[in-house]
Amino acid sequence: HLQDATPLTLGQEFSGYVAMLETNLHQITEALEHVRGLAIGGTAVGTGLNAPVGLSEQVAAVLSELTGSRFLSAPNKFQGLTAHDALVGVSGALKALAANLMKIANDIRWLASGPRCGIGELIIPANEPGSSIMPGKVNPTQAEALTMVVCQVFGNDATIAFAASQGNFELNVFKPVIIYNVLQSIRLLSDAMRSFATNCVAGIEANTAVIERNVHNSLMLVTALTPHIGYDKAAQIAKTAHANGTTLKEEAVKLGYVTEEEFDRYVRPETMIAPH
Repeated sequence: HLQDATPLTLGQEFSGYVAMLETNLHQITEALEHVRGLAIGGTAVGTGLNAPVGLSEQVAAVLSELTGSRFLSAPNKFQGLTAHDALVGVSGALKALAANLMKIANDIRWLASGPRCGIGELIIPANEPGSSIMPGKVNPTQAEALTMVVCQVFGNDATIAFAASQGNFELNVFKPVIIYNVLQSIRLLSDAMRSFATNCVAGIEANTAVIERNVHNSLMLVTALTPHIGYDKAAQIAKTAHANGTTLKEEAVKLGYVTEEEFDRYVRPETMIAPH
């Protein structure tokens, strides 16, 4: 909605980001399990004609030793030759990561917006000397670079999915474009995440003065009154304070719904960040 809501801490906000990325790591790890099977040894159409018995297992063993990654003989060579859905799954996991990165980067851009007319609750590193035409501001270039990478990964995923659908009978010849786009997505995300972490996230600071001002000016603190005076009265307080440009406390007391002491006891932002 991009509207005010009840308070939370920066630590809680960033804990959500951490949980997203941990989930993405599990998704990618799981997706990679399905690309270990090799169709080699299936020869032309999956029957294994003219291939020595045990070739697939031997090649998988040698590749595992050379690469340090575990490869297996695909149990069904017909499926292995014509279907590339395992790589679609890998790309899907990368796209899920990209979607979360887009959300994180945009959140940080919003929270660092300003310097006067934005939210301004975060201070991000000044990697460049600001705008080329408007001095005195810090552009979120690392966040913007990351979001552009995300757009590319979304496009790559669409290409991969369409290419994987082009198997005809026992063969899909679109493997090169699938591999190209999967590898590009991996490289782009790896580079962009590393740069974003090093050049932006590591240097983020909380603008405590702005955060404190925003918290205490927030009309949504009225939510803490709801259990004591009911939703309708709480909503009336917030709407009246907004219309008059006054504080919640002034209007709550003026309307006679609580005393000053009760307001101070009920409306405490630090008690609104967890169930109670």
